[in-house]
Amino acid sequence: MATCVTRFYLLPSLLATVFAGGVFTRAWAEPGHIRVAPNEIDDILPNPGMGWETFHKTADRDRNLPAWIPSTVHYARWGWRDLEPRPGTLNEEFLDSVLRQTRQAGQRLAFRVMCCSTTPTNPYHPEWLREIGGRIVKTRYQGGGPLEVPDLDDPATLQAHLDFIRHLGEKYDGHPDIDHVDLGSVGWWGEWHMSGSSNLSMPSPENQRKIIDAYLAAFRKTPLLMLMDGPEMLGYATQKGTGWRADCLGDMGGFTANWCHMRNLYPQTLAAAGALQTWQTAPVAWETCWDIRKWVQEGWSLRYIFNYALALHASYLNNKSAPIPDDPAVHEEIRRFLRRLGYRLVLRDWEHLSEATAGGLLTIGMTWQNVGSAPCYRPYPAAIRLRNQRGQDYIHVTEFTVNRLMPGSVVPFTEDFMAEPPDLPPGDPVTVEATMTLPPTLPPGEYSVALAVLDENRQTSLVRLAIAGREDDGWYPLSRIVIRNRR
Repeated sequence: MATCVTRFYLLPSLLATVFAGGVFTRAWAEPGHIRVAPNEIDDILPNPGMGWETFHKTADRDRNLPAWIPSTVHYARWGWRDLEPRPGTLNEEFLDSVLRQTRQAGQRLAFRVMCCSTTPTNPYHPEWLREIGGRIVKTRYQGGGPLEVPDLDDPATLQAHLDFIRHLGEKYDGHPDIDHVDLGSVGWWGEWHMSGSSNLSMPSPENQRKIIDAYLAAFRKTPLLMLMDGPEMLGYATQKGTGWRADCLGDMGGFTANWCHMRNLYPQTLAAAGALQTWQTAPVAWETCWDIRKWVQEGWSLRYIFNYALALHASYLNNKSAPIPDDPAVHEEIRRFLRRLGYRLVLRDWEHLSEATAGGLLTIGMTWQNVGSAPCYRPYPAAIRLRNQRGQDYIHVTEFTVNRLMPGSVVPFTEDFMAEPPDLPPGDPVTVEATMTLPPTLPPGEYSVALAVLDENRQTSLVRLAIAGREDDGWYPLSRIVIRNRR
């Protein structure tokens, strides 16, 4: 097996470039040396683990998903009763069917489990809870009709739910078609609050922690996102490695004139939970409050809202598969946002010697930059391919994984930030030197040299880069090299 030594250098700045048409900004063929700078593109990139989420519809069935918005994540929420119709028996047929449809649509699934419904005719808890001695209590939501919800402080009910979480993880943790799971269950819609209830409060802090611990034990491979409500449990979960999700992006005063989520809840909750730096190791997801149509109707600034989400290092946005206003100015703001949402990787520079010897060393220098809002949280490796004129390939997987590329950052929630969230700066350029030993049997001749970012199994090109030149197989041919026989 070929050996590889990869070194990383953080660069304080990168030489400014004037972009030209085509695949490369500039290309040098100095004596014995090749150097190119790929052209950056402004396409919205459909990459895994980020982007625009469809809601309870896969991308191929979402009539409100415009052709210009790609989606790699299908998001859904289900009641506990839907996923465990009988004690100890998961509804695998249902979940597997959803996962299959999601995969066929080119997406991965994200989901949340709910226990407490505000709709009397559609409870989220399983009917069999009473049969095992579980406690069901009656309440009302915001003065509405009577509701029944499970009491998660009741030992039998709590144990049944902990067992359900364990079974769910045993079957689906690490499933290749699952992107992430919300750490839900507790409170209305699994959002970790019981606001508006006539007589109920949240389960005890001890039992809330037991539910969080159950999810953490059940899902060790699949990322978990904690719902943002009370800072105590948000801090407890994120300090143990979860990301977070907030369900009311864009509320600039839609509930009352003197209070809104953006200014009066999110800053205080994140600070109190110590979760402002969670984005460095785990993802952040936003759901629109109402949907974008409401923002436009109220005259709220889309630039303010989107910059706010990017500055807090969002990876996902769920607009609930609602229609998008037919307004070119709105479309342009969404396009601008989606060009930054999640990770966005640019190869700035690529260089190597113009000749190498079979059995000898080849070093390729690369300069990368993440111009998005978040890291890539999975260790997808960069790979180099040499292909000769007869179509023979030599592929080398480097030690460099793109999760090491960090975006830029701002200090959120200062007075200036709250007045007008700034544009998020790009991350610092990172230079990588990958040195490989070429096989001694490598046939002599001219080879194209290409780059790809592979999946975690190191088999398939997966991540799209924000540069020109991508071919149908997902590789980016960047240069050519001559391989000489070993003397």
